[in-house]
Amino acid sequence: MSDIKVLLVDDEEELVSTLVERLGYRQIKAQFILNGAAAIQKMREESFDVVVLDLKLPGISGIETMRVIKKEHPLVPIILITGHGSLGDNQEMPKGAFEYLPKPIDLEILIQKIKQAVTVK
Repeated sequence: MSDIKVLLVDDEEELVSTLVERLGYRQIKAQFILNGAAAIQKMREESFDVVVLDLKLPGISGIETMRVIKKEHPLVPIILITGHGSLGDNQEMPKGAFEYLPKPIDLEILIQKIKQAVTVK
C-alpha cells in the first residue's frame, strides 16, 4: 500500500505538517491544506485516495467542504477529525463520512482507518 495519497485539511498547520511527515515515514503520501476552499480546489487539480478533514475550519466549514468534495468525488472516502468534542450516543456520523476521529489524533488509528478506507473504496 505504498501508493496511498492522502489530503489532510486542518487549520492547525503544525498538526498537519507533522502528520504529513509521520505518514511519509510509513509510505503514505500526504499533503496538507489549511482551509476548505483550498481543499476543494486541490481536489479539482489532483486526485487523492482519502481525505482527512477537520470539522472546524475558517471560512467554509468542514461539513460544507465534505458535501462539495463528495458531490464532485463521490468515491473518495473522508475521515472527519475534530478537537471540539465527539459524537454523542444520539448523534449520527455526518452523511458521507467514512469515519470520525477525535483529536488528539492517534497516528496508528489514523493509519489503520486510512488503509481501511482505501480497501473499502
